[in-house]
Amino acid sequence: SDLLAELEGRTSFEELPVPDAFQGDLRPYQVRGYSWLAFLRRWGLGACLADDMGLGKTIQTLALIQRDRQMGMKQPVLIICPTSVVSNWQKEAARFTPQLPVMVHHGIGRMKGENFRKMAMDQAMVISSYALLHRDFETLREIPWAGVVLDEAQNIKNPETKQARAARGFQPDYRIVLTGTPVENHIGDLWSIMEFLNPRILG
Repeated sequence: SDLLAELEGRTSFEELPVPDAFQGDLRPYQVRGYSWLAFLRRWGLGACLADDMGLGKTIQTLALIQRDRQMGMKQPVLIICPTSVVSNWQKEAARFTPQLPVMVHHGIGRMKGENFRKMAMDQAMVISSYALLHRDFETLREIPWAGVVLDEAQNIKNPETKQARAARGFQPDYRIVLTGTPVENHIGDLWSIMEFLNPRILG
């Protein structure tokens, strides 16, 4: 009853304070977005943060990860994004959550096997790309991820692609997608995103 009332907007969900170690100020709508992510995470529901480009989806997600770490979460979070924004995630994390260790899993010299597992488990975030989501799936799936975050989630709009199927193969504690365009062509795009977030909930 409480969950449905909050989901439907009949009662408001709790807006959370920004984590102490977060280096920056969140605008009111960003506080609401970050709190929304935490609210759905608490209920075990995957969250689609569908703000327009430039409104700070990355920093809202970083605030959630910082809060989880301050509350004792030790497992790393896997960030999957287009290759072109891997460095942006790295820079934003260094700016807003400088206390959190971050590893980039990309490039020819990237780690695999037991070396990757040991290094990844010491991180708060591991940043990788859609290009490696399917190619390195067997390596990535070995980590007990706290969460998997898909940035620019329209990259899995086709549920039959190898990367969309790989994304659905993870078993993290929570799932988040970030996208300014959850529907690009038809409603099936949104179904594919929701099937990753909340498997089988839409049939």
